[in-house]
Amino acid sequence: MRTPTRKPGKYAGIKPNANITKRKYLELKAKLEKLTGSNQIQAIKEVKRLALDGDFSENHAYSMVKGRLRGINRSIDEIKDQLKRAIIINPQNTDTARLGHFITVETGGKTKIYQILGPAETNPEKNIISHLSPLGAALIGKKRGDIVDLKIRDNIKKYKILEIK
Repeated sequence: MRTPTRKPGKYAGIKPNANITKRKYLELKAKLEKLTGSNQIQAIKEVKRLALDGDFSENHAYSMVKGRLRGINRSIDEIKDQLKRAIIINPQNTDTARLGHFITVETGGKTKIYQILGPAETNPEKNIISHLSPLGAALIGKKRGDIVDLKIRDNIKKYKILEIK
């Protein structure tokens, strides 16, 4: 029997960005411990218990638990890979904008503070932007007093860097 495979999407095979904060690293470790601990052990016990019922073709509960166990194992592998490749963001005190810095900018008469992190930790509502986003990429490497022009649709928006922490 042939296993169905999905057509790879636009982002299939792209590894998540390795730049994460220490807080995110610890969060991933805690999630891994939870998955490898009680979640995985409970799923294994349930698979063994349901396997005793015999006929797998008619055992829907077995199929469901087996799928859940596969999902847990896939998540464990993904988190282990991410932790293995992780690069901890450790912002240095510098006058140049880098990953992890808080950057105060003035745009359109308003002052905003952005933190630049990796894509795994972005949260636009809290002004946490990715270094791969248009604004984040434009700010990286700039210094206090620099003006960054960012083209948004047909408009050019100016951001003046006031402070880098």
